[in-house]
Amino acid sequence: MMNETPADNIVTSRHTLASGLPYTARTGTVVLREESFTDGAFDGHQAKAEVFVTCYTLDGADPRTRPVTFAFNGGPGSSSVWLHLGLLGPRRVLMGDAGALLPPPYALGDNEQTLLNHSDLVFIDPVSTGFSRAAKGEKPGPFHGFSGDIESVGEVIRLWTSRNGRWMSPKYLAGESYGTLRAAALADHLQTRFGMYLNGLMLISSVLDFASLEFNPGHDLGYALYLPTYAAIAHHHGLHGDRPLADVLREAEEFAARDYPWGLARGHRLTADERADLVARTAALTGLAADYIDRVELRVEHLRFFAELLRSRGQTVGRLDGRFTGWESDGGRETYQRDPSMSAILGPFGTAINHYLRAELGYTSDLPYETISGRVHPWSYKEFEGAHVHVTEKLAAAMRCNPHLRVHVASGYHDGATPYYATEHTFAQLRVPRELLANVEFKYYEAGHMMYVHEPSRLQQSADLAAFVRA
Repeated sequence: MMNETPADNIVTSRHTLASGLPYTARTGTVVLREESFTDGAFDGHQAKAEVFVTCYTLDGADPRTRPVTFAFNGGPGSSSVWLHLGLLGPRRVLMGDAGALLPPPYALGDNEQTLLNHSDLVFIDPVSTGFSRAAKGEKPGPFHGFSGDIESVGEVIRLWTSRNGRWMSPKYLAGESYGTLRAAALADHLQTRFGMYLNGLMLISSVLDFASLEFNPGHDLGYALYLPTYAAIAHHHGLHGDRPLADVLREAEEFAARDYPWGLARGHRLTADERADLVARTAALTGLAADYIDRVELRVEHLRFFAELLRSRGQTVGRLDGRFTGWESDGGRETYQRDPSMSAILGPFGTAINHYLRAELGYTSDLPYETISGRVHPWSYKEFEGAHVHVTEKLAAAMRCNPHLRVHVASGYHDGATPYYATEHTFAQLRVPRELLANVEFKYYEAGHMMYVHEPSRLQQSADLAAFVRA
């Protein structure tokens, strides 16, 4: 009996937006193969994985001038559903927003602001997410780590570009969360491995240096970089009165840049008056009680903040988006059991993608679509053994080699997963010539990690991304 040989399984359908935009959708699995050798002799290409992609191309467009954007989310372990049905794709989930969520089973509508107006789109689900799986007889572990992930997603991009004749098209990467770390590393990988130079990166809710997000003994950077986000969330929940958000953030940033890290570094060398002043200012900005700030030695860890801020109201606030609130069965817990912002978005997006792929795009599978997969853990960072995870230098190297590479950085003020001030800190350390700093633009939104669930932010972000690609 012959061994089964996996093959690409792509379904094609044609659609038109209400605005009149005609496009073709192609969705399904692409087989990734690896050159195999035995005792130095080439013995064929062995199937290693089947990666699920959804592609949209504008009908009748000139591929020489038509941009293409490769998009993915993060996790690790996340499918591309969030960027696909929340911001970039031609259809989007209708779910409401913080304080005004719609009930199940939710709905889909045309996304008139889709980036497809300006760029073809390829959404990629890394191995073990979405419908992507290791090939029969292969282990998924090699894909569950920094290098294996970069190489496999890079191979999908190379294959799609080659098979569709798009090497001469302007090319962009759009990543969210861990997907921004992936995108930055991919920019360097695609250049050095394939000679594929990109036109731009869209880094949404960016994290390129894990040290900026860590809360470890003897490492105080994270406490300072999170503080402006704490202030923004406190402001949203009415703990700063009628002060404008911009004023609150300005004060928080000034404090986080100078007096606060200085005070943390002083430790027991602080005088009683200096400590009391720091406690009072930290409490006022974060919305937490002064005695709590005093008890935690001025250091507010983020998961503890989300549980503590509205404890007196019997509520927790979201990590992905601090505008969302929830309840716990035990009001004395140090941290929440579930992130209320994740709970709010998981149902609408999970329902929408399972309906959309089958009913509208015509792809059928009995596999569960893994929106967020725990199967990728433990994720391997063996390349960074003895050091924190960071790809800032890879991005800088890509920019130095390709001085035309532009970078769009989008942050939500209420994002407690990848705080905007930590992102600013990371990019302030980017080792590129000063003239290349003009290639980086920053955009901010009054929402969280998935800022596009907030309608005003979605509309503004769509316009910002369109302008970035058109430029």
